[in-house]
Amino acid sequence: MRIFFTLKMKKLIVGVLAILMVTPSWAGNNDRAGSAGASQLLILPWARTGAYAGSNLASVKGMEAMSFNVAGLAATDGIELGFASILYMGNSGISVNSLGMAFRLGESSNTIGLSVMQVGYGDIDITTTELPEGGAGVFSPNFLTIGMSFAKEFSNSIYGGLTVKLVSESISNVSATGFVFDAGINYVTGERDNIKFGIALKNVGGKMKFKGDGLDLQGTVQNSNNVVTLQSRSQGYEMPAQMALGATYDVYLSDAAILDLNFTFLANSFTKDQFNFGVGFGFKEIVHLNLGYMMENGIGNDDDRNTVYTGPAGGLTVNVPLGKGGTVLGLDYGYRFTNPFNGFHQFAIRLGF
Repeated sequence: MRIFFTLKMKKLIVGVLAILMVTPSWAGNNDRAGSAGASQLLILPWARTGAYAGSNLASVKGMEAMSFNVAGLAATDGIELGFASILYMGNSGISVNSLGMAFRLGESSNTIGLSVMQVGYGDIDITTTELPEGGAGVFSPNFLTIGMSFAKEFSNSIYGGLTVKLVSESISNVSATGFVFDAGINYVTGERDNIKFGIALKNVGGKMKFKGDGLDLQGTVQNSNNVVTLQSRSQGYEMPAQMALGATYDVYLSDAAILDLNFTFLANSFTKDQFNFGVGFGFKEIVHLNLGYMMENGIGNDDDRNTVYTGPAGGLTVNVPLGKGGTVLGLDYGYRFTNPFNGFHQFAIRLGF
């Protein structure tokens, strides 16, 4: 039965890969750009993935995989904890902070994970028709995403996972809440497991709608002392769904040095499609240098580009063993070139044991 299931999974993956590869998707959905909400779901919060420019869909693993391809969560060994932060948009005051936890359930092939991403916009002056320049206090928008993930190692070559995410957007008197789902499959093959394929579906869910007292307006009826409240209903907005296909090929330069070549095609429902390329060099699983490039139609032209990113990215990972118990401290740095804002700096710290 297990062999039959494995063969079916292999045929499914090969079939999906073939369909996606022959589908002409270069143009994307540029006409719908900006019409979706919850765009914070498109942020890659972890520094290693950012340094690869999102090209490592097939090779990302552990706690970090929950934000990109949840199937990689099944490759977690033991327990992994982490914190990540992005200096987003220069001195804009916007902060992106993430927490991640992944736990392998004993000797089983199952792994569970929890991820939290918070986007803070700092304090913004409250303006009204009477005080258009402010002076009525401040408010602080807060975008929060909480995900619960489950991943399973079906065989030595097939991994799968599912994430359910709660999405919350709020200010002092208006808020919106919704749920989205992520799903992913990884397939690993080759003599040294050096060929990897990944498929992921992200941010699939129903519409969100803002509600709250901030949408109400009070007024006085003409020629009367009666005060009435007019309720304005917010129109629902869709989630920024994505479908991704990735491949990784590891080149063993020696027993200690590995060169990994990465590619990810990202189909966006509400903006242009992207082709992401990356290369990494690792030495003894202690030091890893990552480089990436994100390519989309018009990215080299300021008038045609739909994203703040200009393409290149890079970063460095250092894993420090702590004692003889197998505990490892990981430090990650990533930098993504942008115009404007002079680039985004990403930092992460991980602890695995």
